[in-house]
Amino acid sequence: MLHHIVLFKFKPDTDDEQIAALETMLEALPNQIIEIQLYEFGRDVVRSDRSYDFALVSGFANLAAMQRYQVHPEHQKVIAHVRDICEDVRAVDFETNYAAPDNVEEPDPFRGFKMP
Repeated sequence: MLHHIVLFKFKPDTDDEQIAALETMLEALPNQIIEIQLYEFGRDVVRSDRSYDFALVSGFANLAAMQRYQVHPEHQKVIAHVRDICEDVRAVDFETNYAAPDNVEEPDPFRGFKMP
């Protein structure tokens, strides 16, 4: 899987309505762009000096799938909004070989327990 991580630093005059609009736009993308396999985002809660204001974590099958996502018209609308409200955007992309199991079983809490 190719992981795409994006950090956003909002302009000082960015208001809550503009951030909420970004969240609404991002929330809609997984239903509009089939290439998206993982999509999580949110506002920073720590608010330290080194923190960015907002983050997006997304996953794609491979680089080609992410490149199709990047040029998709609905994603381009998000990019236009981000340019209006952000003073800095940083990204990192990396690949992993991890594949989630098809069926995850709950561990047996009584495994190894013997009745007297």
